[in-house]
Amino acid sequence: MRAARVRPAEEVHRYDVPLRPAAVAMAWLGVGLPHEALAVPGVALAPHDVLVAVEMSTICGSDIHTVLGRRHSPTPLVLGHESVGRIIAIGDDGTHGVDGAELHIGDRVIWSVTVSCGHCDRCVAGLTQKCRRLAKYGHARIEPRWELTGGFAGHVHLRAGTAIVRVPEALPAAALAPVPCATATAWAGVARGAALRGRRLPDPSPSAGEDAQVLAGERVLVLGAGLVGLTAAVLAAEFGAQVQLVDPNPVRRAFAERFGLAALAPEDVAEEGYDLVFEASGHAVRAALDAVDVGGAVVLLGSVFPADPVPMDAERIVRGLVTVAGVHNYTGPELHAAAAFMAGRGRAYPFADAVGAMHPLAAVDAALVQAAAPGAPLRVGLTPR
Repeated sequence: MRAARVRPAEEVHRYDVPLRPAAVAMAWLGVGLPHEALAVPGVALAPHDVLVAVEMSTICGSDIHTVLGRRHSPTPLVLGHESVGRIIAIGDDGTHGVDGAELHIGDRVIWSVTVSCGHCDRCVAGLTQKCRRLAKYGHARIEPRWELTGGFAGHVHLRAGTAIVRVPEALPAAALAPVPCATATAWAGVARGAALRGRRLPDPSPSAGEDAQVLAGERVLVLGAGLVGLTAAVLAAEFGAQVQLVDPNPVRRAFAERFGLAALAPEDVAEEGYDLVFEASGHAVRAALDAVDVGGAVVLLGSVFPADPVPMDAERIVRGLVTVAGVHNYTGPELHAAAAFMAGRGRAYPFADAVGAMHPLAAVDAALVQAAAPGAPLRVGLTPR
């Protein structure tokens, strides 16, 4: 990923792109208020910026937390950070994908939830998702020259410093849209867990020849069968682990069984003895800490909203040589790996069926109500066309 040198706004030459008809974004104004359509007649692309026409976006759990007031976000903003689309304009000096290849108008792409500077101490250390100057799609307030900030729109203005990945034409949009959040987060989490066990995930691209059974013999427990947990369980199983997936929701357990996973209710799972535990719900942290075996690791993926503190038996963690790690979002290479998995071995699984309902963009409020309702599918989709 290549980022432009940071310059004062008045020095930056911008490429004006008129849009006829105007781009439409659905602006969220606050808790309890309906979305309003925002017409954007044009954008001004700085060097390395990209304008994408959205093919499909999906509603993530964090979007629901925002509209219900469970997490603070500045308003007005355009929600949505799980999207797939097509490049229709590129700023001066061009731009490159995560793999280093130049991107072109017409490319079908996905992009990271984060915009990173590439130069601060965190970016240099590989923590680009925690950049000192971080911006996030679907979380940033609308501002002059950056109105198309989220996926609940017909177009998204991708700023320099965004990790962009070209994706195959043949893959369904319903499988690709969640990759920049759920799939990439799951990949990052499993990669972190594997590293804590002295393993390294292989190159997931279809042409890679590495041994994929790097987690053979590992006993893995995944708590939460949402899309992140489901994907983490699939990845761990693909890499040779013995996996149990736990969720109290029988509908989610039944869907997970379509992926060939052993899905259990919480009362049916063994209390301890796992080498790797992935907590993907945000509601079972204590259970995750209790389930890990001596020398094992717990990877927390789901605690991304305010919750009560969790009591921790520090003596057990110390005497048990247990490692606890948190994973939030992902890096550009991890997004690229997640997309490569989806284009390769991921094709064998019904990921596209996770999007259980589709709505037109103008019906975003109804779509959010459906996504937040009990028994909702793992993802609800929005399409502007």
